[in-house]
Amino acid sequence: MDKQRKINDDEVHFLMEKTLEQLREDIRALDGDILRLLNERAARSVEIGQVKRSCGVDVYNPAQEVRVFDFLSKHNTGPLNDAAVRDIFREIFSSSRALQGPLTVTYLGPEASFSHLAALAHFGHSAELAPAGTIDQVFDRVERGNVALGIVPVENSTEGSVGHTLRRLITTSLDIRAEVFLRISQCLMSHCVRKEEIRRVYSHPQAFAQCRNWLRENLPQAEQLETTSTSEAGALVHRDPEGGAAVGSSLLAAIQGLSILTEDIEDNPANTTRFLVIGKGKTGRTGQDKTSILFGTPHVPGALFQALEIFARERINLLRIESHPLRDRMWEYLFFADFAGHREDEQVRLCLQDIEGRATFLKILGSYPRGEETT
Repeated sequence: MDKQRKINDDEVHFLMEKTLEQLREDIRALDGDILRLLNERAARSVEIGQVKRSCGVDVYNPAQEVRVFDFLSKHNTGPLNDAAVRDIFREIFSSSRALQGPLTVTYLGPEASFSHLAALAHFGHSAELAPAGTIDQVFDRVERGNVALGIVPVENSTEGSVGHTLRRLITTSLDIRAEVFLRISQCLMSHCVRKEEIRRVYSHPQAFAQCRNWLRENLPQAEQLETTSTSEAGALVHRDPEGGAAVGSSLLAAIQGLSILTEDIEDNPANTTRFLVIGKGKTGRTGQDKTSILFGTPHVPGALFQALEIFARERINLLRIESHPLRDRMWEYLFFADFAGHREDEQVRLCLQDIEGRATFLKILGSYPRGEETT
């Protein structure tokens, strides 16, 4: 009986190994096909880059990338879901841009900041990314032509708008080229094996604020030490292996070689930051666009209402409006507004014409593909 069972087990094992080997052979053949097709695609990308350079066209074309994503989504039969396909092709786009020509993107640093993560999420790992110390430096480098593009935070779902970015948008000559939404996920990282070993937690004050309740409930014994950035916190923990921990992004843990003890320790799991990609070019239409404007109205009753009713009349969906005080004029405000549509759309063009006729000031900050909001 035992001998028969052993024979049957051996047969099952043999058949399983044979089946697996055949499947692996099939996958190896498919991998070869994929590699050949990727290189064929890359060769076409190089040719496209040559045409772009001869015509003075930007390497970066977010509208075209959105059109490709739409095509892939319509033709995706699975089992890969659309999000997985987007992730794969985002890296293909990244390597294609790198082949077409240099594209340096500066972000609000330091390394492993959430702006860094947003840049990686949008531009992929083949992009040349350079940290900047301040939002002003991001704008200045792009305006001077030191880099092609910049990425800056503009609003957070729990903390509101980033005033410094809004102030620079008032005066900059740059256009908004794209938007990126990033869910802010904080991690506890350390060389320690167990949370009970942690005696000191390092992080930026904002990160501490986002995880206040979790830290109080789970690490009541640990001293909280503030740093100038989460990157500095990670470096300090790297030098404090016994009892030190940091709060920051998963990228920070990877860069510093730290173990993630707990993920998603933020008190608000829906905490999301919106980032803007800024540059000198303009982005074409996709049919799924957003336009951002800045305008002022006369200081008289009903002036703002008269400007806003134009959106309703033209059936344009107003997505966001926010007032911003003018620094040199007491009690006077400019209004930032986001709405659905592209400045080349006929309805949007008519709407902006009418607003310009009623406003004291109008600036189109950019039209760009609507970013995919995280949930």
